[in-house]
Amino acid sequence: MKFGVVVFPGSNCDADCYHVIKDVMQRDVDYIWHKETSVEGYDALILPGGFSYGDYLRTGAIARFSPIMPAVVDFAEQGGLVIGICNGFQILLEAGLLPGAMLRNRSLKFICRPVYLKTKRIDTPFSNRLSQDQVIKIPIAHGEGNYFCDAKTLQSLQDNRQIIFTYCNEEGQETPEANPNGSLANIAGICNLIGNVLGMMPHPERCAEEVLGGSDGFYVFDSMITWLKGAMK
Repeated sequence: MKFGVVVFPGSNCDADCYHVIKDVMQRDVDYIWHKETSVEGYDALILPGGFSYGDYLRTGAIARFSPIMPAVVDFAEQGGLVIGICNGFQILLEAGLLPGAMLRNRSLKFICRPVYLKTKRIDTPFSNRLSQDQVIKIPIAHGEGNYFCDAKTLQSLQDNRQIIFTYCNEEGQETPEANPNGSLANIAGICNLIGNVLGMMPHPERCAEEVLGGSDGFYVFDSMITWLKGAMK
């Protein structure tokens, strides 16, 4: 089982993701520089948070054209596990691997704080170690995390159960007040139609061990490992 962390110019959560996979999860992991053109030999890919290419134009808009991205797209289309976190989510949207777009936060300010998420679906590679409707606490750090799509796309996401995490309060209520950035339908994370690609704005790698003040993010990565173990049997 081998993970790859894709590194773009401006990525700043790549080392965090690498640490979680190597030292916390104790799995094999490599950095993959954005100028590489192959992801052969990897079982899962992580597109980390940061400010790829300085977030010029739109977030993720330039990274989408990096030499590595055709291989990432092909890997995903062949069923490989891909998780995009924060800026990684934005890149997945720009690459067309997930539907929708990111707008600036409703407040027009950068937000960095812990938030509560409700687990909407647990039969995925990224959430199978969580319980249905479980409330978890994971930090966010973004200026453009306001998820948006048209009404038809939102209906499709709901009908096909592609919404994996929503913003909620500590009691699990998906209220406007619990929505930190204005995201449509309180959306914090979505998957593609077949469920092997996840984009989420919160940072599970920043709370995957108790020394950081919480470990709820651990279960996102543990879910991926559990899923891969089953697929390799």
